Amino acid sequence: MKNQFCSKTLFLIFLLVVTQWLTTEAKTCNPSGKIRGKKPPPGQCNQENDSDCCKQGKSYTTYECSPRVSGKTKAVLTINSFEKGGDGGGPSECDNNYHSDDTPVVALSTGWFNNMQRCLQNITIYGNGRSVSAMVVDECDSTAGCDADHDYQPPCPNNIVDASKAVWKALGVSKGDWGELDIYWSQA
Repeated sequence: MKNQFCSKTLFLIFLLVVTQWLTTEAKTCNPSGKIRGKKPPPGQCNQENDSDCCKQGKSYTTYECSPRVSGKTKAVLTINSFEKGGDGGGPSECDNNYHSDDTPVVALSTGWFNNMQRCLQNITIYGNGRSVSAMVVDECDSTAGCDADHDYQPPCPNNIVDASKAVWKALGVSKGDWGELDIYWSQA
């Protein structure tokens, strides 16, 4: 009787641990807040690559997390210029440098950027039937925006791989279709 009780107790504990683990693994990334848009001062929002500028009074969702990283993490590829004077704003966060549009570099949404843990690491991007390796050099900030530090652009969604022109070219996407593309990425 005592052995049966111990076996049942151990089995229940095991089930609770597995259930908790599966629940944790299945958690999605929920919004962490909102910011109210401010109208950019004249000439303060660079719209190269059709970048959005914050709109006065519009509510923008913020995220401190991104979807869970897997062997093939689903994302949206966007375009950014990491060059001085480009729509990426200041120098890249990882190395405090600007990068040529001809170099395959990316910025990742805040959760994937992971407090600079992915800095200067390569990721492989899969899209348009091709793949390309690119270096992570910056964060696409999902927690803040609509201010001078963010070139008066809205916060980044939580599932963005913001890429240089070199990445788009390597994926063979026609220039007229640059902007947004559903992709997968993985650690290289």
